[in-house]
Amino acid sequence: MIAKTIKAHSTEAIIKEIDTTIADGFKPTLAIVFLSMKQDWKTVTHTLDKLGIAVFGATTAGEFINGEIEEGSIAVMLLDINTAYFKLEFLETGEQTTLENAQKIGMQGKKTFSKPGFIIVSGWLSNDGENIVEGISKGYGGDVTIYGGMAGDDLSLTGPIVFTKGKSSPQGLLALIIDEDKIEINGIASCGWQPIGTTKTITKSEGNVVYTIDDKPALDMIMKYLGVEYDFDSGNEIVTQLGAYYPLQMERENVAPVMRTAMLANREDRSLICAGNVPQGSKVKFSLPPDFDAIEIVVGECRELKEESQEEADALIMFSCVSRHLAFGILMKEEIEQVQQVWESPMIGFFTYGEFGKSKTGKHEFHNNTCCLVALKEK
Repeated sequence: MIAKTIKAHSTEAIIKEIDTTIADGFKPTLAIVFLSMKQDWKTVTHTLDKLGIAVFGATTAGEFINGEIEEGSIAVMLLDINTAYFKLEFLETGEQTTLENAQKIGMQGKKTFSKPGFIIVSGWLSNDGENIVEGISKGYGGDVTIYGGMAGDDLSLTGPIVFTKGKSSPQGLLALIIDEDKIEINGIASCGWQPIGTTKTITKSEGNVVYTIDDKPALDMIMKYLGVEYDFDSGNEIVTQLGAYYPLQMERENVAPVMRTAMLANREDRSLICAGNVPQGSKVKFSLPPDFDAIEIVVGECRELKEESQEEADALIMFSCVSRHLAFGILMKEEIEQVQQVWESPMIGFFTYGEFGKSKTGKHEFHNNTCCLVALKEK
């Protein structure tokens, strides 16, 4: 399987890049398309469809190819994967719940391949991250490979989109179902954030809204504990000022903690609105802002994946939380470059609003503030 990556800042330019890439006889069958809300995804999809290339697409909060980070661009990976080895499935939350749709996707995967793996992108379904994993697993009938990310919308928080031929939706769930008997899929979900302080308890929450921590208003608690002072009167600063730097780490027994990012704050009741569910009674710790150590942890776990499970890769896909980009700043380029250099294979990725994957000691689940890396290799 051959993978080639291209990028551009306009529809016209990406079409020229596509034409140039296939001019030498390269015949891709699948395009992974990650692009800004500013770009014309409909025209890009139509162009690829006319060439007989299936599209697995999502809008982003920033795009990258290898170590080159972009904003407002179009990033495309073209693969010449055998069409018998994959299937695209798109469903939209509406009459059917996200859980029900995810279950259908799991059932479709089981029906299509004896050993399916799922790479997924979802739209504006932040409250349903766990439901997506649960539904796919339930539909398949057990634990199954699930990696992916929630689409972004350039941090406008108005509604990201997932898309494929003839279908798109801010409430969509798009799955690239791959035959793992033909294509080897391995991945790792890693964050590198270091916990600080004592364990605390979520004493009141509902879904992804945390009202109190140790019986104190959640926003006041985290600001006082971490010694930060912010004025949130002007809008969505919580995204850049608090959630990106001080995510919550939900502790579990004998497995790695799962991260939860505060996306917004309610000034009236002092609650935190997180990018994923935080069950009442959960045990949590706060986190320190990241540094080079966080990058070393992520890169180290990718090296372990290579040594233990996947020596070579034809293609790499990375789903990295936008909060990492906000918190790391210019260091983000270092992380992406170093991960790509572990395999020295073509890589495409985007900054997400939530990630799906398996940590070193955990199971396939929904994450925040995490880097999820997927390596593909034709057998």
